[in-house]
Amino acid sequence: MKQRFLAYLQYEKRYSTHTVTAYRIDLDQFFEYLSQLYNIADIPEVTHPMIRSWLVSLMEQGISARSVTRKLTTLKSFYKFLQRDGVLEINPMQKITSPKISKRLPVFVEKDNMEVLLDHIDFGEGYPGIRNKLILELFYATGMRLSELVNLQETDLDFHHDTIKVLGKRNKERLIPFGKKCESLMRLYLDEKRIAFGEVSDLFLTDKGTPIYPRMVHRIVTGYLGQVTTLEKKSPHVLRHTFATHLLNNGAELNAVKELLGHSNLSATQVYTHNTIEKLKTIYKQAHPKA
Repeated sequence: MKQRFLAYLQYEKRYSTHTVTAYRIDLDQFFEYLSQLYNIADIPEVTHPMIRSWLVSLMEQGISARSVTRKLTTLKSFYKFLQRDGVLEINPMQKITSPKISKRLPVFVEKDNMEVLLDHIDFGEGYPGIRNKLILELFYATGMRLSELVNLQETDLDFHHDTIKVLGKRNKERLIPFGKKCESLMRLYLDEKRIAFGEVSDLFLTDKGTPIYPRMVHRIVTGYLGQVTTLEKKSPHVLRHTFATHLLNNGAELNAVKELLGHSNLSATQVYTHNTIEKLKTIYKQAHPKA
């Protein structure tokens, strides 16, 4: 049943390979726990106290409430699938509640630091330097995800309309506009890329001309962010947070930011408004005589 469920996620729900792998790991851990502690291998024998004991054991190991909640999501989807296929009549997950998660505000880079990064940091000469700068520029200019950037093709760029096409979660396409500064850097980059490697469909390449990969991009972003910010967390996703926060701080509508980020619902975007409110509070305290 586990393999059927994973196939359902991959081919019917069209989840990414990364997400399906995470679901597989969660289920393997769950069934290994049941086998060791209860000697159970048959799904209908599993009860809600057994499930709850697994969750407690995870928290006792120091696993965060957020990670436990993600594993709960896996089990809920799995048991819903089993019930739909008639394997189970009663769903034990209905008696399981998620642990409370403390809300964390998205970490973002201050506007002045982004200006220093993109206007004053020396990225070096030749293809690698221009590539690295464009990667950072694109993350900040579009708010795209790491997976979306890695999979970009040259044909995704539309210089006539100044838009870039990205393939988001569940294979949903969206168009994101970019400005003239980003366009100039893109054209310069493409010229350097063709000189170095000729015609290659993948937009971003390694120094050896092979398609770029997530770990390399993460390393590039982390290295350059470390030159302009002391934030503990430095990653491509921080630049995505920075994109959204700066837009909202400058008056962008929440729904517009939602579409640019490719969020499926507004609640995922609303977390950025907390940063905006915090900034307004700071301005108020500094400017209002009665604050």
